[in-house]
Amino acid sequence: MSGRTKLAAVLAISALVAAPTATASAAVEPAGPALAKKLAKKVTVEGVNRHLIAFQRIADRNGGNRAALTPGYDASVEYVAGKLRGEGFIVTTPNFSFEVPVTDAETARVDGVNYQAIVLTASPQTPVGGVTGPLRVVPEDATTGCEATDFAGQDFTGSVALIRRGGCTFEQKHLNAFAAGAIAVLVSNNTAGPLSNVTLTNPGKIPTGGISQADGTTLAGKAGASVTVDMRYHNETRTQRNVIAETRTGRKNNVVMAGAHLDSVELGAGINDNGTGSASLLETALQLGSRPKVDNAIRFAWWGAEERGLIGSEEWVRSLTFEQQLDIALYLNFDMVGSPNAAYFIYDGDDSDAVGAGAGPYGSAQIEKAFADYFAAKGVPTEGTDFSGRSDYGEFIAQGIPAGGLFTGAEGVKTAAQAAKWGGTAGVAYDPCYHSACDNLGNIDRVALGRNAGAIAFVTAAYGVSTEDVNGVPPRSKRAEARSSAALMKAAAHDDHHHLAVS
Repeated sequence: MSGRTKLAAVLAISALVAAPTATASAAVEPAGPALAKKLAKKVTVEGVNRHLIAFQRIADRNGGNRAALTPGYDASVEYVAGKLRGEGFIVTTPNFSFEVPVTDAETARVDGVNYQAIVLTASPQTPVGGVTGPLRVVPEDATTGCEATDFAGQDFTGSVALIRRGGCTFEQKHLNAFAAGAIAVLVSNNTAGPLSNVTLTNPGKIPTGGISQADGTTLAGKAGASVTVDMRYHNETRTQRNVIAETRTGRKNNVVMAGAHLDSVELGAGINDNGTGSASLLETALQLGSRPKVDNAIRFAWWGAEERGLIGSEEWVRSLTFEQQLDIALYLNFDMVGSPNAAYFIYDGDDSDAVGAGAGPYGSAQIEKAFADYFAAKGVPTEGTDFSGRSDYGEFIAQGIPAGGLFTGAEGVKTAAQAAKWGGTAGVAYDPCYHSACDNLGNIDRVALGRNAGAIAFVTAAYGVSTEDVNGVPPRSKRAEARSSAALMKAAAHDDHHHLAVS
């Protein structure tokens, strides 16, 4: 997911303590087509886990990650595409081009010493030579820099604000610093290592960079010193690949589409983010097979460069003509479905949870209900989560294509009510290793992964049979019944006419 919580000890504990057994009442068989029921049983957590092991080994053999524009990503593409070709799918790996920032300067200089300051995505650059001001340290607590009052008691005018990570978004921290008069922001990591591959989400007001936990602690002891922040880059064009696979059966003008991003961040193997979504989707495709008995073709996608700004999915959707977009009945998105302190979130298609972004296009509410009904039958409670714009559904929604999907949580913190409902640990992130090196095979709740994989298989297959509730396109059986009824009515009318003529 494009986009750590407190101490390193939490990271180790979370993999053990927060590998929860979510609370579930007695399960019943979900209502739906036979194909959906069969596929949900065939897609097992053991099958999904084997793909996660493959992704881990690919990362281990390629510098420790599977990030876009690295050998680890290329190897991930070959693994997924090779499996799908072996199963007989129509597979393509279309290229897309995009601009990547190449660093020209990334320093915060204090007392003659340079500390690495990595500019956040969506942050403005500094001018050549940087910006200079006194270093003001925001007092550290559980929500450092998240409230305007955190900046009271000091004069931040013309300053560089140093803020510890955690408790709220980078955007909120930097907006509060901007409002207080700061000219730049340094956000220090709250776990060991540098702070990179993170974003302000929206275009920033002032230059904002990330520094390591150790450097943040050092700089906190230099409050009041003059600091020069110099963060600049230029863009160069690069090319990357998506993986697209489609069944050989089913209508091509009412395609059911399901996707997950295949790339990791540069810091690690990305086994939860988003090995889990990619592996669940791959196992679903392989168990479904390339020639299932479906009314609607099913198209699977593994997106590249999601962690660089949702680029692979956006470029692919935008490359389609209006008619080609019209051929897509709906889009299902799976980005992190095995978080170690898992939540059971479903994208809020109808905005009934009123969490911010509003409803998706018509049909999105029906997709949400399909997932909710599946989990309800399994006795697993769920919550809605916002279409926040942080994953690959964005461009589909922008083009009016109904969307939905599942999410087990990233850097957000599990509440006490959620822990009571699902298990796990309150006050700890859903994924304490989000965008970190520790997002490895030990960073997975396999109970949640298995449940989500079953839901992915069930709902994807069900829409392969019929999308009538989403867009009014009936299944083949109903169309055949309608034709049969029409023929009977025509025959009856003919008989009546003949009878009258004879009489």
